[in-house]
Amino acid sequence: MNIDAASKGISRATIKDVAKHANVSVATVSRVINKNGQVAKGTSDRVWIAISELKYTPHAAAKGLRSHRTQTVGFLVPEISAPFQFPLLRGIEMIARKSGYSLLIHATEDIPLLSQPLRPIGEHNTDGLLVLVGSLTEEEILYFYRLKFPIVLICQSAPQSLDIPTILFENKSGAKKIVDHLIEVHGYRRIAFLRGPAKMEDSYWREQGYYESLKAHQIPIDLNLIGMGEFDEEAARITVKNWMKEKLEFDAIFAGDDESAIGAILAIHDMGKRVPQDIAVVGFDDVYLTHARIPPLTTVRNPIVEMGQKAMQQLVQLIQTGIADMKTLLPTELIIRHSCGCTDNTSE
Repeated sequence: MNIDAASKGISRATIKDVAKHANVSVATVSRVINKNGQVAKGTSDRVWIAISELKYTPHAAAKGLRSHRTQTVGFLVPEISAPFQFPLLRGIEMIARKSGYSLLIHATEDIPLLSQPLRPIGEHNTDGLLVLVGSLTEEEILYFYRLKFPIVLICQSAPQSLDIPTILFENKSGAKKIVDHLIEVHGYRRIAFLRGPAKMEDSYWREQGYYESLKAHQIPIDLNLIGMGEFDEEAARITVKNWMKEKLEFDAIFAGDDESAIGAILAIHDMGKRVPQDIAVVGFDDVYLTHARIPPLTTVRNPIVEMGQKAMQQLVQLIQTGIADMKTLLPTELIIRHSCGCTDNTSE
């Protein structure tokens, strides 16, 4: 069985199939799903394993969950490490606490949620999910969508134009602003770009902003000046050191995020050069103690705490009313510090 069965005309798992698979009665399955009776933990676990393995979509469960709320929401992340996640979590927690919800956090760590014997977070123990980009596969998102289980996507558009609320940044306009600054204020023409992960939406739009700025200033795109930063300090450091060893000529670097910008600065220092005197470096996000670096990093500020707040507000609204804004686009702000060559701390 799979979650596309209904759309392809294939019979899907029923509650009877789940009962047989778990070696329990239909009544027991119903009690587990609707949480309206005492069931031994081992038996309950077998039922949820059967539901997961059969990809059963319990429509009755959705009704039961709405009437037996846990006052808990889940926050799914690919891994717990990125500096970006901490201000995001702060915003989520502020609204969760204010709204009377507890918060469960789970790192999927590249292991599909539906492939696990018993999903640690889902429709059986939360009222809704906040999903950070890279946490769920498209199949998993479709699973929750067809279950009519409340989810909100963060930094990721809904697949196949599904009606799932999404919270996004204005990545393209922010990227264009910072590259415009390098060109118009400092006169840089050889601007290298450290792109992020290939399939990440933020990375794509930041790259488009880079291209758009170069095109607007009639600067040809040089593919030799585009390398992998991967939103990762060490990956960016390796790329920039290789560029410099190859004697590639560039006078500025636009890094797709602040972590890769820090990696670029370290690489330039490793090679005996200075920032910004020899090569300017700018980033994106305004995290990672960018104001405290030497030199302080010019970057694009994302309202990350506000993103967490908006995401949680939309999820609460979706849980309580079934209605939410399908797309929330948050504006970015150019933050001028020293790494671009400017001598003051003003922002445009």
